[in-house]
Amino acid sequence: MRVLRWFFFAIVGLFAALGALVAIAIVGMALLWNQFSAPSKPVPETAILQLDLRTPIVEADPFRFPFVGALETQLTLREIIEGLERAGSDERIKGVIARVGGTQLGLAQIEELRTAIARFRETGKPAIAFAETFGEAGNGTLDYYLASAFDEIWLQPSGDVGITGLRIEMPFMRTLLADLGIEAEFAAREDYKSAADMFTRDDMSTANRRNLEMLMRSWMTQIVGDIADAREINYAEVQDLIDRAPISAEEAESTGLIDGIGYLDAAEYSVRERGGHATLYEFADFAQQEAAPADGPVVALVYGVGPIHLGKGSSGFEVTDMGADTLVAALRRAQETKDVVAIVLRIDSPGGSYVASDAIWKEVWRTRESGIPIVVSMGNVAASGGYFIAAPATAIVADRATVTGSIGVLSGKFSLDRLWDDIGVSWDGIGFGAHSDMYSPHQPFTEAQRAKLEETLDRIYGDFLDRVADGRGLDRDAVQEAAQGQVWSGTDALTRGLVDELGGLRTAIAVALENAGYAREASYRLVTVTGDESQFGGIFGDIEAGVAAFRDFTRAMAKLSAFIDGNGAAGPTLLPAPPEPR
Repeated sequence: MRVLRWFFFAIVGLFAALGALVAIAIVGMALLWNQFSAPSKPVPETAILQLDLRTPIVEADPFRFPFVGALETQLTLREIIEGLERAGSDERIKGVIARVGGTQLGLAQIEELRTAIARFRETGKPAIAFAETFGEAGNGTLDYYLASAFDEIWLQPSGDVGITGLRIEMPFMRTLLADLGIEAEFAAREDYKSAADMFTRDDMSTANRRNLEMLMRSWMTQIVGDIADAREINYAEVQDLIDRAPISAEEAESTGLIDGIGYLDAAEYSVRERGGHATLYEFADFAQQEAAPADGPVVALVYGVGPIHLGKGSSGFEVTDMGADTLVAALRRAQETKDVVAIVLRIDSPGGSYVASDAIWKEVWRTRESGIPIVVSMGNVAASGGYFIAAPATAIVADRATVTGSIGVLSGKFSLDRLWDDIGVSWDGIGFGAHSDMYSPHQPFTEAQRAKLEETLDRIYGDFLDRVADGRGLDRDAVQEAAQGQVWSGTDALTRGLVDELGGLRTAIAVALENAGYAREASYRLVTVTGDESQFGGIFGDIEAGVAAFRDFTRAMAKLSAFIDGNGAAGPTLLPAPPEPR
């Protein structure tokens, strides 16, 4: 076993080294390209922007190599929203045509895009959505919800409008694990904290089902109401159309769900005709051009994206996790940045490590106490640890669809003792300390260890309740009522005092300005601040990203090795929100 493991790690190490060399070479090419590359294609005198909303859209800024076209088109949500805002006031821009379908956006992100599209339409310029289909052999509800923000919707003749509603499904593996000789031993606070149910149950608990039904009812009320308003169709009729979906293109046109049936060229002709036959121009090229510098106070924007853990967070091509060290450094740098009058912390996280969340919580609290307003803007999810770090902020802004709350904690382990018995493997060892084997996966918790686990969860849960009560200025009993591991939509969280206002990043910036003593509509300069240690942090972050796959694979193998050697453990975790609807 040791020889095989050594050989495996040697191979992985070799590939990791090769990956690092390739990444360094790419960085060098990028720097040279920055010196000699041609300027971007100028915007025509009159232009129709082509926006592709089918491609992945990220929250935090990715690092881009200018010669890699695929990465160049990966826009952030903020870039799209700001691009639409600039396009609305740019006299050269006569309209927008967007391709939709197969979106990977969450419901809250779609809500922010719809708001930006609505503001663009207020300028009187046409905005057309085109889709080959809304959910070919699948659910197209979110795609159509996004498209309904445009003033015209075109559908390919062969396409369907698959607005079949929303559904959340999750697997339950207790029986499978039991058949394999594995027992999941987890405890949670409280009944609604259901992340471990997939390992300990064969179906949804009554509490979890009730909570998810309430969350999805809020989402569906929002979606149906917004579609009804946008398409000028009766609310009840939209509900009926959802129950009848999938709907053919012809039926969708006759019921008012779409405006035209045709291929892409027909939709492009329609928007160009309305826009004075302007030239088609890529939205990504427009959005990534340098905007005229704004006057006014500086607002720092810090991203907190992904699961929360100790140490450094990811950087490079895409931010996918939230390291406490990196986020704390970013918040401190934001406080020290010249002329910053307020900070907006954009959170999109299902939670994670309790200890890491506590470290971030302290820095958010310290920022607020320093006199600099810090306003949280919640994206798709700000739950459990994601909500924990938001609690001490000056104010919290959430989208109507944001998954919010999940105030609770869970911890436990998988016990493999029966599995080892079944395959004829026995374990033996020596330990010093009454609970030295508490998180050993090779035996179940003893009664004393289970009691210690419950004691730990009580302490952490009580701390969570106190932090929310103090940060939000709420009575602890009111927090307890809203807690218990329950997840809320942003709309429902507002009524329970968990957030202060509904809206997206733009609203959060307005709230931050207001708390800094400026008018909400004041002109401002937005500066993104990261935890990188130097101006080259993004570049060297990408060198790390170049070998990330190899490194993560190596770590996974190391964890597996530790697991086999008897060192596996799962510490107290503020986890997570339910899966995204589909």
